[in-house]
Amino acid sequence: MSDAPKKVVLAYSGGLDTSIILKWLQTEYGCEVITFTADLGQGEELEPARAKAELLGIKPENIHIEDVREEFVRDYVFPMFRANAVYEGQYLLGTSIARPLIAKRLVEIAQAHGADAVAHGATGKGNDQVRFELSAYALDPSIKVIAPWRIWDLTSRTKLIEFAEKNQIPIAKDKRGEAPFSVDANLLHTSSEGKALENPAEQAPDYVYQRTVNPEDAPDQPEYIEVTFEKGDAVAINGQAMSPATLLAALNDHGGRHGIGRLDFVENRFVGMKSRGIYETPGGTILLEAHRGIEQITLDSGSGHLKDSLMPRYAELIYNGFWFSPEREMLQALIDKSQEYVSGTVRLKLYKGSVSCVGRWSDMSLYSEAHVTFEEDAGAYDQKDAAGFIKLNALRLKLIGNRNARVK
Repeated sequence: MSDAPKKVVLAYSGGLDTSIILKWLQTEYGCEVITFTADLGQGEELEPARAKAELLGIKPENIHIEDVREEFVRDYVFPMFRANAVYEGQYLLGTSIARPLIAKRLVEIAQAHGADAVAHGATGKGNDQVRFELSAYALDPSIKVIAPWRIWDLTSRTKLIEFAEKNQIPIAKDKRGEAPFSVDANLLHTSSEGKALENPAEQAPDYVYQRTVNPEDAPDQPEYIEVTFEKGDAVAINGQAMSPATLLAALNDHGGRHGIGRLDFVENRFVGMKSRGIYETPGGTILLEAHRGIEQITLDSGSGHLKDSLMPRYAELIYNGFWFSPEREMLQALIDKSQEYVSGTVRLKLYKGSVSCVGRWSDMSLYSEAHVTFEEDAGAYDQKDAAGFIKLNALRLKLIGNRNARVK
């Protein structure tokens, strides 16, 4: 075909689906394929992906396996948590925030290799296709994006298996049947959906959960930890300085053993349908509670309330794939400005699936005990001032009340 790509960079996990895509690209287009596998902290050994790519005919110099955990947390997760971003009131955006980084590296590798296309394994029903492609086009408007699930005729598990067997693609035994559910994982969370989870009326089986113990089985004694922040980003746990990825991994350990961060959620996908997912975000749940805790004493009400009003829009932009959009970057600049004095330490209680802030202190604190005390305040606040404040704020309401009484 005349417009067939000559060289394609594929987001490659090493699993059955992306291995089939790899071979399909070779057979469909006769093109050279370059693979990119990202270590986002998913907890899996990635070297088998290299061996499998080589088995499928990929040259060693065309196989890219990269540890991007620090970049992921520093440049994507932490900026998002400065905003306290939560989608539809509950979801901490663990899958959403990983996609722009993967797309960025796909484009960069394509440019380095002189490739004219990138490819991904997202289906035509989900959000990830949108996130990958909007990010890619924002970074390189001329790039071609290939989404095999929207093109090919391999529309069933049976057809996929037949294609794999025909092309000598290794198939794990558990892939010959219907998988009970699909899993996406990175350092921030795990996401499980499909099959056994598709009926939202049925409770998810306990085996779905991978990072957290059942809260009922968590330790009977609470654990207390302290998280220190500098300009809105967590930098230490219990006084020990850590890199971003190391810190999030440590919070995952703390949260996992106390059953923190489980979410059974039916969300509205950008493409229009609802889907049910089981999420585990142990470290992120702790981080959100800690960040809100330090903001409580370091952020003034005007800044904090403005941030909270903008947060749903910011979260929606990330969920819908607009990380590299100008509006997300504009909101990020505002959010980052608000974090200038968000430094200090928060004490947290971890117990049976919950995390709560039980103490917070900071050299940047706006909290004045002299002003709020119920004891003698030595003139810090004149209570008589409140009368005029209330009188002026009541004027509008009194005028409305008089008008309503008159017209009735």
